[in-house]
Amino acid sequence: MILICDDDSAIRSSLTLVLKRAGYETASVCNPQEAIEFVKTTPPDLILMDMNYTKGTSGEEGLTLLKQVKIFCPEIPVILITAWGSISLAVKGIQAGAFDFITKPWNNMALLNTIQTALQLKDEEKESINVSDTSNKFVNDKIIGKSPLLLNVFNTISRISKTNASVLITGESGTGKELIAEAIHENSNRSKNPFVKVNLGGISQSLFESEMFGHKKGAFTDAHYDRIGRFELANRGSIFLDEIGELDAACQVKLLRVLQDKTFESLGDSKQKQVDIRIISATNRNLAEMVAKGIFREDLFYRINLISIRVPALRERIEDIPLLVNHFVKKQVEQNRLSNIEVSAEAMNYLKKLPYPGNIRELKNLVDRVILVSGKNVITDTDFKEQYTEIPNINTNLPDSVYPLDELEKNMIIKAVELYGGNHSKVAMALGLTRQALYRRLEKYGISTDE
Repeated sequence: MILICDDDSAIRSSLTLVLKRAGYETASVCNPQEAIEFVKTTPPDLILMDMNYTKGTSGEEGLTLLKQVKIFCPEIPVILITAWGSISLAVKGIQAGAFDFITKPWNNMALLNTIQTALQLKDEEKESINVSDTSNKFVNDKIIGKSPLLLNVFNTISRISKTNASVLITGESGTGKELIAEAIHENSNRSKNPFVKVNLGGISQSLFESEMFGHKKGAFTDAHYDRIGRFELANRGSIFLDEIGELDAACQVKLLRVLQDKTFESLGDSKQKQVDIRIISATNRNLAEMVAKGIFREDLFYRINLISIRVPALRERIEDIPLLVNHFVKKQVEQNRLSNIEVSAEAMNYLKKLPYPGNIRELKNLVDRVILVSGKNVITDTDFKEQYTEIPNINTNLPDSVYPLDELEKNMIIKAVELYGGNHSKVAMALGLTRQALYRRLEKYGISTDE
């Protein structure tokens, strides 16, 4: 049963009608006092809660009620009802324990999807999950490893895959965030529908709307034909927004609108389109820190960050290195029709000691290069040492005031450029970046190369 708490009778009636048509049982109250009395005696499955109940618009009444409800029903998901002008208050509500927020006027499909996700996650939390069984489900030729940190990731995937919850995947470059996103989609109810990947780090501000929302013929110069945007292509499936931390402020606003209502307009078309999609995002940046600095929108951060999955760095899962090496060796043997290749114990021990700033991507590149260059059937530590080039470490123990995050990244890129000159492919590989992401950073930091 869903409890509706709003002082506006029209809002209560409208929400009741929408929910009953969707098959939900409802109850409604008109003020915080009635809400508290209700939850004391009849805990609902979910609460839709307004943030203002008197003539004021501060939202403090809603925040206070939220805290009180959480005392009596800490496990019940609460979805806040707010206007665009008070989204900052809704964000405070999420920080205080609310599940999500909807804006007035709301989109019925987006509302029902949010409710369904909240209820699904609530049910999933009640189920105990056997981690070993979960690992068998997710360890495959795409995700290799059995370290405790990776098993925790598998455990999270198994709990949230069947829901529509938005997911933010964090971790360093080269850790396999895209594979985690694919695993979430493939184990979801949307697995037979599209999984659309978008590298936001490679899309300029001028092309953002056309790429994401599509355009009509003649919408702008060189628009010689209609184009379907990425959101429309992902309808009924999942969209993977990689490198979301690279979005500028203007694009963040445009993205927030479609994530809020699941509606958009193609360039040159006044007709509004609606999509049913699951949002999976990824970044190697610290979005919380970017929010604090005003670089990334706080409301967008909470919109994409309903569930957070951190992918461990390779140096945090050393025990997985032999499994990964053997997997990469097997792939090379199959692809190039080579005779069986072995990696010596000394070589494995050497590989376990490397820092891997580029993580799994760097390890794969090193293994592939050694196999192809050496031509040996038994690869030793000497073979790896001959092909390995270490990027000098920067002293990351310095305080943030001396070396902020951007300064560290800039210096790492400069070091890589010094080592590899103008070879952008090698620079990107060493840093664990795509070429498009490298170009964005070279432009951002004003670093020139000789390519």
